[in-house]
Amino acid sequence: MAVPGTIVTLGGGGFSMSDDGGSAIDDLLLELTGRGRPRVCFVPTASGDSVDYGRRFEAAFAGRAQASVLSLFGNSAYDYSDPEVLLEQDLIYVGGGSTANLLAIWRLHGVPEVLREAAAAGTILAGLSAGMNCWFEASSTDSFGPLAPLSDGLGFLPGSACPHYLGEPGRRELYLDWVGSGAVPEGHAADDYTAIVWRDGEIVEAVSERGDRSVAAVSRNGGAGVETELPVRVLG
Repeated sequence: MAVPGTIVTLGGGGFSMSDDGGSAIDDLLLELTGRGRPRVCFVPTASGDSVDYGRRFEAAFAGRAQASVLSLFGNSAYDYSDPEVLLEQDLIYVGGGSTANLLAIWRLHGVPEVLREAAAAGTILAGLSAGMNCWFEASSTDSFGPLAPLSDGLGFLPGSACPHYLGEPGRRELYLDWVGSGAVPEGHAADDYTAIVWRDGEIVEAVSERGDRSVAAVSRNGGAGVETELPVRVLG
């Protein structure tokens, strides 16, 4: 069952795919909080709490948000954080990396339960790549090297997900095959620089930072995966 609340799933983009840290999708995320200077926590678990990733986030959100980084590894830059700090945020932003590792580590630290509580209280949940995959029941991932289906998501959103849909060789073809064969349930695919806004498990809209990017619903028909492009609002 879908989790009540707002979740924004980025196929790719945001500050981490921007040369200068600017991003129309990130601007939208801040706007969705409804606050002038929201509390935003970046969660880089999927990258092993990359210090560079955390620093890039802090630079991108400096001056327009109360920015913090949740560390579950504890390293030279960021001490270990109690996941309960997520309950104090207006926006939780999950970075990319290994979806499988993210899910395993989160479960050991009790993060999913905290995220569920935060979403129910009105906190916006968001993420790109692995940070998109994690919210769904299943996904397309390179966590094990070659692209493979992963049926171990949180299930906050229904079905399956495929980020970087047209941006990485093989993503589209394999995802269509997996949906068609039933290896993953029907779902949604998002290209780089696009995002899907969900509320209470239903799609509100698809958005893009660029005019030539697409988002698709992928269903199963006669053993094949079939794409239906969604309307996409170009930001800015």
